[in-house]
Amino acid sequence: MKKIIQFAFLLFLFLGVTHTTFGQEKATNDPDGPLKETLYKKYKREAQTFDKKAFDSLFFEFFQKQRDSKLTLTKEEYYAYTLKIAAYSEKLGLLYKDQKEASQRTKQEWFDKSYSDYLNSKK
Repeated sequence: MKKIIQFAFLLFLFLGVTHTTFGQEKATNDPDGPLKETLYKKYKREAQTFDKKAFDSLFFEFFQKQRDSKLTLTKEEYYAYTLKIAAYSEKLGLLYKDQKEASQRTKQEWFDKSYSDYLNSKK
């Protein structure tokens, strides 16, 4: 009986560890995923030091450039704006605990923006 209990304990322990280990992998079909990760790491600290005024300025500048029909942002420029906005959203979740879920959703929405969708909107 003791052997069965030990085996069951080890089995549950093994399953728990493998579930946690493999459960953290994200399968992504985004071809720009590695670029986004690199740029996010590059701009995260900068964006999280923004005050409200600097963030508003960045936000409006992005939308002005995005709407300008004569201007097309490069992939790096586009992702620099969207990922800075995502990082700032994350900061808000850290500052205001009651808004953590909403800020995480907002961060993910900005992180999921696609340069190809942006280019299609320019046509």
